[in-house]
Amino acid sequence: MRRSLALAEQSGSDKTESATPKRREEAREKGNVARSGELNSAAVLLMGIAAIYYTGGEIFTNIAQFMKHTYFQIGLVEGSNEGILDQFIVMFKLLRSAVLPILLLIMMGGVLANVSQVGFMLSTKALMPTFSKISPAAGFKRIFSTRTLVETFKGFFKIFILAWFGYSVINKHIDDFSHLSFLTVSESLAVFGEVLFELTIKIGLTIAIMAVADFIYQKYEYEKSLKMSKQEVKDEAKQYEGSNEIKSRQRAMMRSSARKRMMEAVPDATVVVTNPTHIAIALKYDGMSSEAAPIVVAKGKRKIAARIIEIAKEHGVPVIQNKPLAWSLFDTTEIGGEIPVAFYQIVAEVLAQVYRMKQGKVAFA
Repeated sequence: MRRSLALAEQSGSDKTESATPKRREEAREKGNVARSGELNSAAVLLMGIAAIYYTGGEIFTNIAQFMKHTYFQIGLVEGSNEGILDQFIVMFKLLRSAVLPILLLIMMGGVLANVSQVGFMLSTKALMPTFSKISPAAGFKRIFSTRTLVETFKGFFKIFILAWFGYSVINKHIDDFSHLSFLTVSESLAVFGEVLFELTIKIGLTIAIMAVADFIYQKYEYEKSLKMSKQEVKDEAKQYEGSNEIKSRQRAMMRSSARKRMMEAVPDATVVVTNPTHIAIALKYDGMSSEAAPIVVAKGKRKIAARIIEIAKEHGVPVIQNKPLAWSLFDTTEIGGEIPVAFYQIVAEVLAQVYRMKQGKVAFA
């Protein structure tokens, strides 16, 4: 038991390296992000206070109309189903007008607080059941973890804050409460509204400060949980290099295959234009077609050029030296592409030279 605990402590102490981008991306895919629930709660509370402050008059007017309608008009409703339904519709509209602005602002505050922390994220992996969530050992470990102790402390602290501010605000306005019996209903509501607003402002600002501190703590814990050991960083680097090595090998195989197909096309070429040794361009032209232009079937530099020239000579393909044309075609035309219009004239002269060479050989034979 002691040995396992020692190994666990050693493993945790070995994690001294900051998380790599890959590690962070994997954590985000699992729904593991730095997020403070306190910040969401503070945003909801402050948006609710702001909604009441800026739209309080209209909200309380709608609530008053709702109560007035409920207590004074409901008794005048006809006993028919239509009459009762109409009254419920009127009551619903009044209640909606009173509550909807607050609900919308509260919802907007919660969404903005969440998006500002983690951005737009949808992870189904966080909802998937895992053994650690139902394991008694893991649950026992979570109960006595540092995070649980911090959450417990925050809960007690919030209760203390609520009790303290409640006591201080009520004690401050105790004289106002003692004179409520001499005030009208509207004046009494104004006193209650003032006390309630002062209390919510103090609680809201305190919770906002706690939320910022909690977010900093959650960020710290998140970064700590993502830390990697030096060996993990090395293993990830090796895995990345291995992946790149495989891709590089695949690209090399594709280049080799393309080069092989290119060399197989050289014997069918009409002419090979050279530099004379650094560049070789194999052109194919079907003289029976009046529309198609000459096509580059192979090209290369240095060793590849030498191999193209060698294959051409082995199969009796004419090799003609033309340095400007060779460089121009090499730079402007890809394998399988037709030569540009600008080179029609000079290539036509080269092809004419090839035909004269072939006719000379036939005549000599």
